This record gives sequence, C-alpha cells and structure tokens, in this order.
Amino acid sequence: MSILLERLDQAFKESLKGHQEVALSTLRMLRTALKNRQVELRRPLTDTEVQAVIAAQAKQRREAIAEYTKAGRMDLAHKEEEELRFLLSFLPPQLSEAELEAEIDRIIAEVGAASAKDLGKVMKAAMAQLAGRAEGRLVQEIVRRRLGS
Repeated sequence: MSILLERLDQAFKESLKGHQEVALSTLRMLRTALKNRQVELRRPLTDTEVQAVIAAQAKQRREAIAEYTKAGRMDLAHKEEEELRFLLSFLPPQLSEAELEAEIDRIIAEVGAASAKDLGKVMKAAMAQLAGRAEGRLVQEIVRRRLGS
C-alpha cells in the first residue's frame, strides 16, 4: 500500500473517532474516487496516481466554489472550501505564482520553445514536472503569457 493511502486511512480512522463530519464525508468521497480509479486501472495505485485523484477532487471543489458563489449560495461554498482545505493537506505544497513562473521559464528554455506553436510541447513537459504542485489552468495561463499567445 502506498504511503499516501496509509495517511488517508489513518485520517479516516481519526475523523471517524473524532466525529469530524466534513473530513469524514470528504474522505468517503475521495475513497470512492480512488477505488474507481483502481478498478479502472486494474491494479493498486501509486502515490503519484493517488495525488492525481486528490488533485482532481480538489479541482472539482474549486469549480463548485465558483458556481456556488456565483449563485449566491455562500453556505455551500463555505462547505466546499472546508473540503478543499482538507484535500490540499494531502497534496505537496502548491507553488507560489513567482515560483511557478520561474519553473515555467526554465521548462520553456529546456524544451526550446519560441512561439505559441510550442504550447503543447511546453504544457506536456510542465504538467509532468509540476504534477500535484500547481493547478493546470494556472500553468496554461502562465505558459500562454510567456509564449505570447
């Protein structure tokens, strides 16, 4: 079993004992998503794959927060924010925008990108190197700015 899965199991047990409803419901949804991914791949998940599932769940929470805020449902938006904070505690620390820009500049130089035509090449390398440490939408935004598209 991967180290991250063990951490998730331990957190589940603690939230069950401590009657932490938000953590418990978040972990139940996450465990279901992890199980679905494992069935899909037909093998146990690696830590990297577990991180990818957690990141996908976090992305869903961000999107839900935006929708609930737009609809004026702040109660639901706050619940999603709590779930998001909890999920992010299992991911590596997110890069700041300045750190992310520096990493992207390094990747652009590494792949030899010169124009907007190289966006795909840069994104492929960037997402491989920054997996779990930055949100894809933000990476794409910065890459587009840097390549002038």
